[in-house]
Amino acid sequence: MTTPHDPSRVKWRKSSRSSGNGQCVEVASMPSAVAVRDSKLSAGPHLTISAQQWRLILREIKAGRHDVS
Repeated sequence: MTTPHDPSRVKWRKSSRSSGNGQCVEVASMPSAVAVRDSKLSAGPHLTISAQQWRLILREIKAGRHDVS
């Protein structure tokens, strides 16, 4: 049985800036939520967060607060 937030029924995408080295995350938009998973483990677990939390995370990343390079 699938639910509206079932990650098997959504379109996953990777950043256009992904270098293809396997160190990527994929995201999928769902109604009022965003799912995030490791691109190497597509059948593995995922994290689902609210759309509001996702926007906050993106703002923080763009501001350089979570740069891991």
